[in-house]
Amino acid sequence: MSAIRLLVLGAVRQHGRAHGYQVRNDLEYWGAHEWSNAKPGSIYHALKQMAKQGLLVAHEIAPSTAGGPPRTEYEITQAGTEEFLTLLRSNLVSYDQRPDMLSAALGFIVDLPRDEAVDLLRQRVRGIEEWRRSVTEYYTPEEGPEQLGHIGEIMNLWVHTADGGVEWTRGLIKRIEDGAYTFAGEGAPFVAVLAEGEENPYATGEAHAEDDR
Repeated sequence: MSAIRLLVLGAVRQHGRAHGYQVRNDLEYWGAHEWSNAKPGSIYHALKQMAKQGLLVAHEIAPSTAGGPPRTEYEITQAGTEEFLTLLRSNLVSYDQRPDMLSAALGFIVDLPRDEAVDLLRQRVRGIEEWRRSVTEYYTPEEGPEQLGHIGEIMNLWVHTADGGVEWTRGLIKRIEDGAYTFAGEGAPFVAVLAEGEENPYATGEAHAEDDR
């Protein structure tokens, strides 16, 4: 599964209502084009597809007095919010996924209550530990990768990645439990989107035919 659905739903949800270029601009502001498949074409395609699926509502806005085509603004529906939260929760827990899935979920983790976020991250730790136990039934890290020839380096990589994942996740859990960040229901959230007309210092500058629609 791609991270694009979670990213696009989350961006629209933070704005309340946004046109496609605003969503693209936010994802570039977050650097998502560097670590996910959030390219202009895939962003605009996702907006249209999720509007067809009832996850977003498309509002056509009259063209400006300066001319140009009318723009379409998108607003998340109840079904879209449910899909967003489902993706967010599953991506925080699942270990056997692409890195962009976790990165996207981390960008919206504060949309959950603090206690729930901690519980989901603990489930992630348990999942990684269970995977590691299953692997070490036939691969013993202490004996080194050479025991399986050069192919052992693959298992060595994944065991080290798992160990690093557990260490990082436990560190995040501790920071959250110690009061880091503002979670749902705790007050004004961190503003992570650009205001209309605000300059994006991380914009790629790549033009796309859908930018003005």
